Amino acid sequence: MQMKSELLIKALVASAAAACVFGVHSAKAAEPLTIVSWGGAYSDSQRKAYYEPYMKQTGVKITEEEYDAELGKLKAMKEAGNVTWDVIDVDSAHALSGCDEGLFEKLDYSKIADTSKFLPGTALDCAVGTIAYSTIFAFNADVYKDNQPSVLEDLFDTKKYPGKRALLKKPFGNLEWALLADGVPAGDVYKLLATPEGVDRAFKKLDTIKSDIVWWEAGAQPPELLANGQVVMTSAFNGRIGNAIKEGKNFKIVWDRQEFDWDYWAIPADSKHVEGAYDFIKFASDPKNMSQQSKYIAYAPTRVEAIAMVDPKIAPTLPTYPENMKTAVTTDLQFWADNNEDLTKRFNAWLAQ
Repeated sequence: MQMKSELLIKALVASAAAACVFGVHSAKAAEPLTIVSWGGAYSDSQRKAYYEPYMKQTGVKITEEEYDAELGKLKAMKEAGNVTWDVIDVDSAHALSGCDEGLFEKLDYSKIADTSKFLPGTALDCAVGTIAYSTIFAFNADVYKDNQPSVLEDLFDTKKYPGKRALLKKPFGNLEWALLADGVPAGDVYKLLATPEGVDRAFKKLDTIKSDIVWWEAGAQPPELLANGQVVMTSAFNGRIGNAIKEGKNFKIVWDRQEFDWDYWAIPADSKHVEGAYDFIKFASDPKNMSQQSKYIAYAPTRVEAIAMVDPKIAPTLPTYPENMKTAVTTDLQFWADNNEDLTKRFNAWLAQ
């Protein structure tokens, strides 16, 4: 994982030197599209960066829907022969598993862009990267004015930093952090998690803070939990905390061992508007258009040229900024595609204990 992070940093640094001029995508008329995403500040950023400009340019009507990151509803629609979604924003694990299960179209990149133009790991068989984001932990600086948390181990240290802390109610990410905080080198985390002993060790570490955990399930919750004092620190998607800081909240992000990941656009199999979906994704993948989303939420583009177009004042708030990437841990997509179901069962059983 550390090697992947180093390679990614090199690609990102190289992209900062790029200087290109891009033409405006000329879209063709198409039928209305239904695009499914996560809601909240994230969907707001997509609306401003993509949906509104695309509708203005093409006359296509976009209907937005939200979902909970699980693909059960899409499976049910496919089985019923009535898929009403045309484009879906998916996380990395589901980008792979949904492809394996036949839930997404295999992408024809000649209709989007040359795969070499995307950052490593973002041009998959069935999904194309839309953002680089990270899971970080953040704290309320009004609570910790001095001796502030600065490393991942502090999230697990309830003696030094007493109080409730919030975590995402999934094994994804939490098991990696548990092992890292327990002293496992970044490069060994997934090898260890692939063993029963490694899984046991991760849950044992989580046991040490279990009574102090408040669980969150939607990306909008962590800043709310910090703001209302329910927790003193929380895991979160970096962009959600970044937006709260822009709104005046006295929160601080700890980038140490940020869990670096991607979100992707995918086209549901049996969509009634496949060509229209391709046209939208091509528009959203244009470097100039892609660079706009960072204005509205602190997530980074997935195309090299687009990163070079991001406002330099915004760059330090992004997970791809070299200083923020120093100890980053890159999520192993294939590991979670292969193990998500079993580890979720184990996680849910642990929660019930």
